[in-house]
Amino acid sequence: MREFLVEITTTIPEGTSQDEVDRRRAAEALRAKELAGTGNLARLWRPVGELRSLGIWRAADEDELHEKVLGTLPLRPWMTLDVTALESHPNDPGKADAAS
Repeated sequence: MREFLVEITTTIPEGTSQDEVDRRRAAEALRAKELAGTGNLARLWRPVGELRSLGIWRAADEDELHEKVLGTLPLRPWMTLDVTALESHPNDPGKADAAS
């Protein structure tokens, strides 16, 4: 699977009930756990003091990422996404095949 850096900003539409927000957030947490289990969600961060998320997501390609991974998130209709495809850097200290 390829890796993607995804910046997610979620904006709750004005007039949305708190019950609907709570329902979607609970469903989002469950779906994120499922996607972590399948290897599609590798890491997820929230910048300090900000209401956005940064994550490492995995999929076969960007179409699959949008359709079968991010598109399945319950909060997706309220999200804006910035997706950057990643590739390994030769100097990455975390590379599995790096010489010691």
